[in-house]
Amino acid sequence: MSKPFAVFMLLSIAVPLAALAAEQSDPMLDRAKRLLRDVPIIDGHNDYPWEVRQKAKLDLAVLDMRQAQPSIMTDFARLAQGGVGGQFWSVYVPSPAPGTDPAASVTMALEQIDIVHRMVARYPDKLALALTADDIERAQKQGKIASLIGMEGGHSINSSIPTLRMMYRLGARYMTLTHSLNVPWADSATDTPTLDGLSPLGEDIVREMNRLGMLVDLSHVSPATMADAIRVSSAPVIFSHSSARALTDVPRNVPDDILRQLPKNGGVVMVTFVPGFVSQQVADYNKRETAERARLAVEPGSTPAGVDKAVEAWRAANPQPRASMFQVADHIDHIKKVAGIDHIGLGGDFDGITSVVVGLEDVSTYPLLIAELLRRGYTDEDIRKIASRNVLRVLRGAEVAAARTK
Repeated sequence: MSKPFAVFMLLSIAVPLAALAAEQSDPMLDRAKRLLRDVPIIDGHNDYPWEVRQKAKLDLAVLDMRQAQPSIMTDFARLAQGGVGGQFWSVYVPSPAPGTDPAASVTMALEQIDIVHRMVARYPDKLALALTADDIERAQKQGKIASLIGMEGGHSINSSIPTLRMMYRLGARYMTLTHSLNVPWADSATDTPTLDGLSPLGEDIVREMNRLGMLVDLSHVSPATMADAIRVSSAPVIFSHSSARALTDVPRNVPDDILRQLPKNGGVVMVTFVPGFVSQQVADYNKRETAERARLAVEPGSTPAGVDKAVEAWRAANPQPRASMFQVADHIDHIKKVAGIDHIGLGGDFDGITSVVVGLEDVSTYPLLIAELLRRGYTDEDIRKIASRNVLRVLRGAEVAAARTK
């Protein structure tokens, strides 16, 4: 691993690496930018639509992407700096709480899909809706960001295959089978298993996704669900925003036994920039904080506000460690070693995270990661595959599987 002293010192004081790029010439960074002009990044997961819901009450004008948006991680100027030419916009909705109406998730998912369609209509010179791999390449030739819709969580279809079909017709091109909680037909990575993977309905849903040409996204699902989906799927799968469990042992990351199945399946792990999935130190800290919150919550007389205040005091006394861009590159190295270069992509999860990796603070920073990979000996062709060619191959694989099924 190459760590120039100036860069290392910069990370040590947690100053964004973009500042360094402005101050000195970096041949690897220049090379990375040239490569991304030729083969732009296709990122697997950006939660800007959720920010529009949460911070702007569904009003795109409040978070106008033509303007600098310092309160979030995404705007057009920074997307251009980052070399982003394709983006899966996440249409995330929270997993329904027990006892609530699951049909409400369908309504909310439709509202989030509507946001993406309104984005494309509002910025026709910047964005183009993409439904196929050819659409992505066509949009990039026009100088636009190919905009794809990714549904985050199978609860958004309320266990209904006809609803799945309609979501596809509205433009959804992947669906994450679960989110933080199980669905009736699939186990989540972060819930108590009830099915040991997929139920028969879950298998039917995967087959229907194959028939439609919708990518099966296995971020958030349990290892048993991962294995079942890969077994059932006739098309390559994706992990839209996950990293390697061998390096950071959290349920949301991909175990090596699953990575070893990807060459046969053809799928791609889109390495994410979530600090707790990238750094074991951060993951361990997060566990300690969760345990402290749980302890405080059961103390006599505790209130939610009091617990929040006490947790803030605990954080002040126990500063959080930081994940670094170098650790993200380590995850890419590991997946390359176990699964191979053809099975790596990038899924930053920008605007879906509350803390950031040092060096990867927003959508402008992809070239810095690419430059680090070049320093580690990745070839130009390796970078082209990671940036977008692997994802394009997977999309075409899903299209071929759909045509064969039909």
